[in-house]
Amino acid sequence: MKTETEKTETEHQQLARWLSDVAGSRSKAAFTELFKFFAPKIRQFAISKFGNEALAHEIVQETMTNVWRKAHLYNQDKGAPTTWVFTVMRNAAFDLLRKINNSKEDCLSDDFWPLMEADDDPVADLAEDKNRTLINEHLQELPEAQKEVVQGFYFQELTHEQLAEQLNIPLGTVKSRLRLALAKLKQNIGDNHD
Repeated sequence: MKTETEKTETEHQQLARWLSDVAGSRSKAAFTELFKFFAPKIRQFAISKFGNEALAHEIVQETMTNVWRKAHLYNQDKGAPTTWVFTVMRNAAFDLLRKINNSKEDCLSDDFWPLMEADDDPVADLAEDKNRTLINEHLQELPEAQKEVVQGFYFQELTHEQLAEQLNIPLGTVKSRLRLALAKLKQNIGDNHD
């Protein structure tokens, strides 16, 4: 009879072989075995953390896609295959949460930012000009760092990544500055024009 430790060691050796086969020869059979082993565990973890079947499914898919793409990065000498895959899962979960938070941020900006539509309605054009003037006035009240990000994102139509590169700051800083700026603009515009 094998002890629990021996069973775990045998399991880890098999998982490491499958990861090696995926990395070395893109073995679909090995990946299928990895998927069978990890998918239920990842799903169970995601449901326990997020309580949402759709999110859990997305985390399973994202994790296993990354396992397929990054299997060559696994190093058996640095840790167990389960540790490596669960780290990939954790990163996928964080990425998904960031994506969800960014979409909330986009909704926040839509609350007050004029939408550019191609209609020739003079009343709408006048309202848009008034909104743009109002926003520009309040934009001047922002700290310079936040104003730079808002102008780059909305007026120059740069992506978060392009702004981070242009301003030579981390991507997270760009997003934080934008979120703070939008909250201040929304508050100032709401306070002054209810």
